[in-house]
Amino acid sequence: MSGHYWISAPRSRRREQLRDALGLPGPSLTVDAHRRLRGPYTAAGTLLREIAPEVLRARPELADRHYIELQQSTQELTPLVPPLVRGLEEQSSAGEISRYPARLHSLRVAHGLVEFLLAALPGSAGAPRTLIVTNVEHADVTDQEFLAVALRRIPPELLTIVACSGREPLREPPGEVSISLPDALTAYATPVTGPPEPEPEQEQDAAPSAVAGDPAAVRLAARGFVDGDCVDDDPGPAAAYAALTPSERAALHERRAGELAERAEAGETSLRLGALPYHLLRGTDPHGAGVAAARWALDHCKYLGFYHISAELSEAARAFLTVEEHPDTWWYFIREASACLAAGGRPDESAALQHEARTRTQSATHHMKLAYETGMLYARHYPPERRDESLARAWVNQAIGIADLLPDPDERAFFSVFNRNGLALVEVRAGRPDEALRLLDEGIERLDRELSLGKRSWHRTGLRYNRAQVNTMSGRLTEALEDYAEILEADAGFSDHHFNRGTLLRRLGRAEEAIAEYTRALRLEPPFPEAYYNRGDARLELGDTEGALADFDRALELEPGHPEASLGRAGLLADLGDTAAALECVTGGLAQHPEHPHLLSLRGRLLAEEGDVTAAREALEAALRNDPDLAEAWAVRAELSYLDGDLDMSVADFDRAVGLADRADFRFNRGVVHEAAGRYSEAATDFEAALAATGDADARSRLESCLRAAGQARA
Repeated sequence: MSGHYWISAPRSRRREQLRDALGLPGPSLTVDAHRRLRGPYTAAGTLLREIAPEVLRARPELADRHYIELQQSTQELTPLVPPLVRGLEEQSSAGEISRYPARLHSLRVAHGLVEFLLAALPGSAGAPRTLIVTNVEHADVTDQEFLAVALRRIPPELLTIVACSGREPLREPPGEVSISLPDALTAYATPVTGPPEPEPEQEQDAAPSAVAGDPAAVRLAARGFVDGDCVDDDPGPAAAYAALTPSERAALHERRAGELAERAEAGETSLRLGALPYHLLRGTDPHGAGVAAARWALDHCKYLGFYHISAELSEAARAFLTVEEHPDTWWYFIREASACLAAGGRPDESAALQHEARTRTQSATHHMKLAYETGMLYARHYPPERRDESLARAWVNQAIGIADLLPDPDERAFFSVFNRNGLALVEVRAGRPDEALRLLDEGIERLDRELSLGKRSWHRTGLRYNRAQVNTMSGRLTEALEDYAEILEADAGFSDHHFNRGTLLRRLGRAEEAIAEYTRALRLEPPFPEAYYNRGDARLELGDTEGALADFDRALELEPGHPEASLGRAGLLADLGDTAAALECVTGGLAQHPEHPHLLSLRGRLLAEEGDVTAAREALEAALRNDPDLAEAWAVRAELSYLDGDLDMSVADFDRAVGLADRADFRFNRGVVHEAAGRYSEAATDFEAALAATGDADARSRLESCLRAAGQARA
């Protein structure tokens, strides 16, 4: 047997038996994915700690290429790679950070890690040939993304991946799913289950025997369970642990926490994200040391955009807090959880926490912040069909009203501006960009006037960023470009600024500068398909078909079926005469996005060129059902009617295409139909327009012919 494998069985010992029977290539490395151990990237980090130090010493160029993903996933590698440069953060006050990564950042990190492995594993002495990943059902979202990408992109002959989980179906994480691990396992791994076993309930019936004997043996078994960070699925040790008194269990957790703290202090920083807060929250000082450890881990994970684990850490800490006894700490955790849930694509859970917080506090500041966050749910975090401009405005107005009454002048100035910044987003969504710009301009001027230089640097830059966004949306491209010039002076190390500036430059017809900005964006972020697609499209504008094709291929390598990259690549291949390859690319895009009108339209065009008129018409009809204003689809359908001899239908479809997009090729083709129908004056008008736009010799010849024919007809 060969390939990747997915082993599922109720108990780890049975999974080991099934694994041993596979005859896997060696050497092998076993890593535990249980997020309780090290939080985000528990499995990926264990693999990297094993192989990366030697690889980076031998191939330092990989440190330069993958420095972001290596240190964000595996803190222990930070000394071995170039530092992250964050100029704006270095200029800002402690606790001021308000910009956090997008939800898909961790997926980009996963791609970067896989590409590091693809480069590092070949030829590395002693590198594993088999990676065994246990407790996959307990993996954090970050490890799920890493495994899903690795299963698809890493050839089994380079590294055979063996994912091990229980018999229960793997569940998707709550909220929006960036990439599905269950789907990846189904697509790229051979399932291995083995014969049925005794039901877990029968094993549990035997578990009390583990606690019926020598008390010393029970304590020893319980200590082993805790020393293993309570992830052992053998019912015996778990039963021994449960048989202890609460104080005995707390003492074991405290002892284990002490060991882990020493290791973390010595350099194993990732322990602070999983096992260390877990044990401290169950130790002898959960309200103090435990909550502090959870807070440190939450701050770290939220800062890197690991929102699922951040929300879990908040929930774990809140179990030991009450609003009556710990009001400030309780408020911190519930607000951070609601923000992480919203950012992680889980707005309903965020709304529920916000409601709970409102029922438990009478603080004006807390109610102000909650009103703002609820407004943002309705303005941006809910799916489009549930967004509500009126409710968003009502909640943000409430936040503004409270902010304007705050007694401290600095806080009043800052939160009044901050909340009006949120109102500017509502105004944009309501189609009032001028009002949004007024709010942002007033906010920038007020912060500059009322707050001392250097205070709230993040928010000053954020206001300018939002102004750039509004200027872009409203077509004020030059003004938006000026905004980005100011932003980049303070925050040049943030990839999104360069990406957005590249898109602006493209719209202004400055393709070479746009390519340079997209390239800078890719140096400041792990690989993401949008930058490659946009750079490829800009290269295509300059006639660099080879570079464009390479970038489209890269985008599709990262996201198979990426609709824009599929469309760009297929269109380019079609123009190069490779219709079969173009059709294959379109088919791949439609497999992921079956209703995409542009892909359907291109499929119709390509099938028509292949002579499959019936299938071509079906694709075009589907395209027009999804987008009745798609000019290209009307034009291709018009060409088919012309070939069928239905000139009136052809002209009607070309009329619709020209009305939607007055393109020279549409005019020329409609002229051909008019000419075939003997409507020489109408044909001449179309050929004249095509000639004026393109200078095409064929248009000139046909124009002259139609003018002669029209004159003869009148005579």
